[in-house]
This record gives sequence, structure tokens and C-alpha cells, in this order.
Amino acid sequence: MKAVLFEKFGGALNCIDVRDPTPTPGGVVIRVAASGICRSDWHGWMGHDADVRLPHVPGHELAGVVAAVGANVTRFRVGDRVTVPFVSGCGRCEQCAKGQQQICAVQFQPGFTAWGSFAEFVAIDYADTNLVKLPDSLDFVTAASLGCRFATSFRAIVDQARVQPGEWVAIHGCGGVGLSAIMIATAMGARVIAVDIDQTKLDFARRFGAEIGVLATADVKAAIIEHTAGGAHVSMDALGSRVTCYNSIACLRPQGRHVQVGLMLGAHADPPVPMGLVIAKELQVMGSHGMQAHRYGAMLDLILTGRVQPQRLVEKTIALTAAPAELAAMDSFRGTGITVINDFQH
Repeated sequence: MKAVLFEKFGGALNCIDVRDPTPTPGGVVIRVAASGICRSDWHGWMGHDADVRLPHVPGHELAGVVAAVGANVTRFRVGDRVTVPFVSGCGRCEQCAKGQQQICAVQFQPGFTAWGSFAEFVAIDYADTNLVKLPDSLDFVTAASLGCRFATSFRAIVDQARVQPGEWVAIHGCGGVGLSAIMIATAMGARVIAVDIDQTKLDFARRFGAEIGVLATADVKAAIIEHTAGGAHVSMDALGSRVTCYNSIACLRPQGRHVQVGLMLGAHADPPVPMGLVIAKELQVMGSHGMQAHRYGAMLDLILTGRVQPQRLVEKTIALTAAPAELAAMDSFRGTGITVINDFQH
């Protein structure tokens, strides 16, 4: 099969012929119809993820058709249209038994713990626990765009933060995760404030429901407290930096909820936390990591009824052969939408 492979962290990304995958007894092989390109893929290529082993094929936001099924798989068959969460649980541990596959200790992650979906085919383990059947009315490009950014934002806003109608929600960072969160929070009936360093992205955020835009060059905490008459009920760091993490916590009103979604890596791995405010205001500080397969139904219901339209986040589609250049440029990416690979033949 054709796949994008790298043999050195930060090294050449080559679209070449590699071996076809075969399913494990509990897994399947999917013929990839669409695969999103995400900043997390860039982090994996740069060596920021300890799970990646060289040589490696990136890609974790995917949708396609089951092409082969392992002997122990009972819920899926060849020809099924499917997607999969980028964090997949083993189905046997304590956390999986609680329905918390997104924090499984031995989780399977395509594009990180195993070769990913920048390829014509991808092998997925623990299929019965993690695969999600796609409705025929949902196209593959839209389905692939859900796999990391949108699903992660859905769980962060709906399940972790438990956003309620009328609440003020601040979203720090208006990339794919942030824009998804804005769209979802708006659908939940919240009033959304978007924060970013780029005025163009703030303008874009308003198209997805943001009521107010705050430039990050301003005093973000003061601006949000003023706009909301006391602070946000919920705030989410969708970027992952020392500044955005701090501002997200500091802008909350008493008993507000902060959700950390943006990855804290490198120089940002140990951010300052205003713990005095956490104590004095009885704030909740929580993380959110992916979303379980069994929660996809609630997300798909919102999409199929038109309450959210994630397809509007897809900025462009490309061929697999263009993926190396697209991934290499991800760190300096200044676009406002998602790029999805949907041509694996040219």
C-alpha cells in the first residue's frame, strides 16, 4: 500500500510503498477513505510523543470501510462504514469496565502506539470495543474530521464541563479544537467568548457562534470578567500554553470550571497555575482526553439533526502525496480550518 512514512523524528516524510497490514484476532483493517491532518500528528513526527516508534506512519483522524476482520471480532464485518476514536480502550481493564476507554492504561492509538491512517489501509485493534458505525448520510470527509478535534471538544464541553444553557464559556485558541468547542457550546445554548492572538481567527469564530472576540494581546482576564459581569462559568484552553492555561483559570467566576484540552509540551509542560484563585473561588480544574466510542451516538445525533455542522470546519481536501508537505507546515499553519486527505490514488 501507499503510506506516508518517516524514519527519523523531524526527518523526511516520504509517500512510499509499505507492507499491507493484517488484522489481529481482535482487530480489523480499514480501507481509509479520509484522514484528517492534525497538529498532534506534527507532534508525533517531531518526537514529542513517547509512544511513537520508528519507522512510523502518522494519522489518527480517520474514516473508511472495513476491509478485513480478525477471527475474534463479532460486531463488525467487511464492508461496514466506520470511524474510530483516536484513543481506543482495551475493553478489559478497570477503566474500560467503567466506560472510560479514553483513559485506558493500555490504550491503542492509531498514528501513535501503532501505524496510522496516512495510508491506504490502517489496522485497528480492540475493534468490538472501539469502532463506530457511520450512518450512510454522513460523508467520510466529515466523519474523519470528527476523530480528534471535534470529538475531543464534544466530550470536554458536554461531558466534562457540563455546559448549561445561558452560561458564559470562554475558549482560548481558535484552531480546530477551539472552533469545534465554540460550535458545540453554542449548540448547548451557551454564550461564547473566543480568545486568540489573530483577529482573522476571531472573526472566523463569530461565524461558528462566538458572541465576543478577545484579542490575546489584551488583558484577557480583565476583558472576560468585564464582558461577563464576573467571569466565565466555563473556560477551556484549546491551545496548550503557559499563557492560555493561566488565563483560562484566571478568567473564571466563583465555582467556575476550567477544562484543559490543549497539550502541554516542551517549555509549556509545567505551567503556572493560580492556585490561590482555585482555592478562594472553589474552582474546578479538569483535563479532557479524547472521547469513548459509546458517546459517539450523542455527538452524531447533533450532527444529523443539523444542530452542529462540523463539515463547515473542513477548509480543504488533498491527496495522500501532498500530505508530507502539509504536515511539515503544520507548526506554522495560520489557516482557519481542517485539512483532510481524501485521495489515496494520486
